[in-house]
Amino acid sequence: MAKLYFKYGAMGSSKTANALITKFNYEERGMKVWLIKPSVDVRDGADVVKSRIGLSAQAQIITPDVDLYAEYQKHRDCHVIIADECQFFTTEQIDGLRKIVDLLDIPVLCYGLRTDFLTKLFTGSLRLFEVADSITEIKTICTCGKKAIVNARIDENGKVVTEGGQILLGGNDSYVAMCHNCWKAEIQKQKQS
Repeated sequence: MAKLYFKYGAMGSSKTANALITKFNYEERGMKVWLIKPSVDVRDGADVVKSRIGLSAQAQIITPDVDLYAEYQKHRDCHVIIADECQFFTTEQIDGLRKIVDLLDIPVLCYGLRTDFLTKLFTGSLRLFEVADSITEIKTICTCGKKAIVNARIDENGKVVTEGGQILLGGNDSYVAMCHNCWKAEIQKQKQS
């Protein structure tokens, strides 16, 4: 029985590396993988999924208007769907992945962030929390050693940013994973200076 999986974590928790390792494991067993990512993620190229440790693979880019259930009909020979940066998918797209699992018995593994830099849920993540069969946190740590849960956005001077649009693509130059205590303490410290 196939399931819809949501594997989430803060920035730097190796979500994409896990997705690519999972892809390799399926392919090593002779299975075909449909690797997808949202079109908004162009950091490493429009059709490339790349991890910080150097793993990469070609992926199909999915624009917000794509019906994923209908699109899957072109990939019916696939044994599994792996989605990176799933937080950027629309509610309807997550529902399309749910439909693939339910009606076609194809497993779908979604990897992404839970929340933005202000600790607000992304649309895709919210829907996955509502409809996924399996929800797993991929953990990482703050510089203090506690579990990091906040994707702190930082500016060019290393200061924590608390205003702006929900989506700003970036890596270690734009985000730091922090525990909630350190994030709040850093914001408070910046307000006092």
